[in-house]
Amino acid sequence: MTRPIRATIDLSALRGNFAVARQRATGASLWAVIKANAYGHGLMRVAEALDDMADGFAMLDLDDAVAMREAGFRHPILLLEGFFEADELPLYAEYALTPVVHTLEQAEMLTSAALPARLPVYVKLNTGMNRLGLTAEEFNPALTALETTPCVGRITLMTHFADADLERGIDWQMASFEEATQGCNHPASLANSAALLRYPQACRGWARPGIMLYGASPFPQDESAEQIGLRPVMTLSSQLISTQQLQPGDRVGYGGTFTAGQPMRIGVVACGYADGYPRHAPSGTPVLVEGRRTRTVGRVSMDMIMVDLEGIPDAGIGSPVVLWGEGLSVDEVAAAAGTVSYELLCALTQRVPVAEKA
Repeated sequence: MTRPIRATIDLSALRGNFAVARQRATGASLWAVIKANAYGHGLMRVAEALDDMADGFAMLDLDDAVAMREAGFRHPILLLEGFFEADELPLYAEYALTPVVHTLEQAEMLTSAALPARLPVYVKLNTGMNRLGLTAEEFNPALTALETTPCVGRITLMTHFADADLERGIDWQMASFEEATQGCNHPASLANSAALLRYPQACRGWARPGIMLYGASPFPQDESAEQIGLRPVMTLSSQLISTQQLQPGDRVGYGGTFTAGQPMRIGVVACGYADGYPRHAPSGTPVLVEGRRTRTVGRVSMDMIMVDLEGIPDAGIGSPVVLWGEGLSVDEVAAAAGTVSYELLCALTQRVPVAEKA
């Protein structure tokens, strides 16, 4: 028998979550964001499941975009960090890819290029996130140059919100965007998952749902995925492979970070940080055993975690365990571990077998 850990990808949940995004996007076209191996869910698997639903696919890696074209996908494909060298531009033209231009250097490479086809281009404005994007002073000169470049086709304007999931919201960035783009007649792409769900005014042109497609909430402290109408796409599950009876004072795991205060039984789960479970998850992180909620105890090991079996007397070797997914939100596990669902989903390692659920 193989090691019992597995990740199950529920494609019907993925499609249902996309339908929620479509409903909430108030008419905007939708890029399905599938960067980082579709947030750990499998690039081609997710693209195939959304083939007849998505208006386009957004990702980071040129090799992934080329692989999708060669696999037969004809949707628009957006490269969110654009090109890095001028010698990549012929591939963009050959495979009909859309780059994001976010630096003057990229704009200059594109305006100097001689390409056999006109590229659609996204021009990104930095409205306060201060990560990627042209400054307000750089934006109009770069846009004017691109508008008169023979190899540039349709232009879309873009920014990225820093606080769409927080109290500050998007108004301050929207004001900067409107000021910098006043008089421009190009379409826009503004909304990520959080803005799509909370700010209909940001759903213009193209929206870019990401985390919500995979069944996690962009604002888990305020509104759960279930409340939004989203279903978990990835369920990480395993089994108990051992049990131990502890006496008061017995310590558990490396460093003995958990000490039994009374007689108790614990189980050992075939899952650890080498599978993608967060090593920094403390004792008390929620987990399901035999469908019942319990907690982890002790430090996460490379290949194992330990769980409290108090109140689950029928649990034993072979009992099913859900680490996150169906019945236990990845957002809740991430919060207990002091991180976000994005990190847990993307951290799934190659040694974990993946099964699909239609």
